[in-house]
Amino acid sequence: MTPKELVLALFSAAFIEHDPDAARQLVTADYIQHDPQVPTGAEGLMGLIPLVQQSGMTATTHRVITEGDMVVLHNTYDNADAFGAPSLAAFDIFRVEDGKIAEHWDNLQPIPETTASGRGMTDGPTEITDLDKTQANKALVLGFVRDVLGGAAPENVTNYMDPEVYMQHNPSIEDGLSGLMVAIESFAAQGMVITKFEPQFAVAEGNFVFVATDAIMGGEPWAFFDLWRVEDGKIVEHWDVVSPIPAEMAHDNGKF
Repeated sequence: MTPKELVLALFSAAFIEHDPDAARQLVTADYIQHDPQVPTGAEGLMGLIPLVQQSGMTATTHRVITEGDMVVLHNTYDNADAFGAPSLAAFDIFRVEDGKIAEHWDNLQPIPETTASGRGMTDGPTEITDLDKTQANKALVLGFVRDVLGGAAPENVTNYMDPEVYMQHNPSIEDGLSGLMVAIESFAAQGMVITKFEPQFAVAEGNFVFVATDAIMGGEPWAFFDLWRVEDGKIVEHWDVVSPIPAEMAHDNGKF
């Protein structure tokens, strides 16, 4: 199976069919887990599966982004009260090694009833296009993250995006560059200043680029998992899932 097929098979076995035996065949015995609440190793994942089934939680995958041995799923979890909220937006990232899934990262965020832009956290385009532009689009997005979000050269923002064309799915931010700037100023006024924004890995396929970032905001550690869509050499759309990184985890692997 391809990395994408492996990951979708595991996701189906674990979260739809609730079949630990099928799931176990797809992962390495020393499966590395970065979800703060789930123990590492294959058995940590197997222990999660009956809890998912008992809770009645359902999962929907909206986008699948694959590059090399990395696969990103953009998901919604419903009936997820047992895991923190009625509905959760999530990114699940898997690394494949020698025909099995060897590592998993994720980030989850409650989905609010209303958003600043009127868009949901997971709706919008899903079609992957421009495969020949994958690396150029990846470089564009990483430049935007470095210069604009990381603060290295924010004056270069128009190199990466049209200020008027930036469709926003973050529930707290309105469309356009103006919406992003207003949000940053609002967060700063609340003491939520970003003092560290360091990408840990990126996964790109065609017009979609995903970046996982280790951040310090308001003096506390946060994880930013962002997905951007690129069109004609400019960033035009953004989804994210943002969550604090807990001090204690069920393993020693860290969030990243």
